[in-house]
Amino acid sequence: MDLVVTSGVIATLLAEATRAHPAECCGLLLGTGDRIDAVLPVANVHPEPLRHFEIDPAALIAAHRAARRGGPEVAGYYHSHPDGRAEPSTVDRDAASGDGRIWAIVAGGNVLFWCDGPDGFEKLCSRVADR
Repeated sequence: MDLVVTSGVIATLLAEATRAHPAECCGLLLGTGDRIDAVLPVANVHPEPLRHFEIDPAALIAAHRAARRGGPEVAGYYHSHPDGRAEPSTVDRDAASGDGRIWAIVAGGNVLFWCDGPDGFEKLCSRVADR
């Protein structure tokens, strides 16, 4: 799948990773299955945010409720690897559900997108659009 991501999304992801450093940032990717139009930064509620992330469950539930009322779809999730690479870690792979959602991982000034498929993570080709 080719993914279209707005330039504003990329800028926000990079800014969130910088803001949260040295902790991991995290949040939700909003859009459709093949397009990400917005991000929703949420609190990292993991007890060890310098090494792990956990999206605030209340924020996730609220985003799904908003989608059911006609708001943007939760297409996936994002987080940063402050001292790592923009690819799924062993912890990420263990936490994956295989639900087909998109994961964006931010590291070293890069943002890469991955599909959490039934057979593990698959790197997605992405292109940046102005809108």
